[in-house]
Amino acid sequence: MSAPRPTQVPWDLSFLRVGALVTGAVAVVAALVAGFVAGWADAAGVLVGALVVTAFFVVSGVAVAWAGRINDTFTLPAALGAFFVKAIVLFGILNALPEDGWLDRLTMAWSVVVGALLWSGVQLRWVWTRPLYYVTPPPPPGQATVPPAPGGPATRG
Repeated sequence: MSAPRPTQVPWDLSFLRVGALVTGAVAVVAALVAGFVAGWADAAGVLVGALVVTAFFVVSGVAVAWAGRINDTFTLPAALGAFFVKAIVLFGILNALPEDGWLDRLTMAWSVVVGALLWSGVQLRWVWTRPLYYVTPPPPPGQATVPPAPGGPATRG
């Protein structure tokens, strides 16, 4: 006889909103500074790099949450697969941009690195500040379920 499967805890993707807000604020300030100091091609590189990092973290978060809803053992392959696909896409994006184009490729690449570190910091803080339950918490008041009768479902008759 197998043990009953514990209730599925939904995957929380609220860090995506926080990460996007923090990245947006930092990117706007960094783009203004880069625009005045190094030129507007560098400012465009900062903004495009921030958009790329945000899109990549959203894709990873959704892929891992989707895999986790199916089975927790699928989360690592989903994360590694998403990382592989993102690395290929980033390589393609950087190679498709012309060397003397409307944005500076080196600035964009560095903003991707800084953005990834920023997003990692946001995720770390998000994980460290969440309550960690060692047992399933009780349901909220008013949503309690009636346990089944011992020995099987109740019958009338």
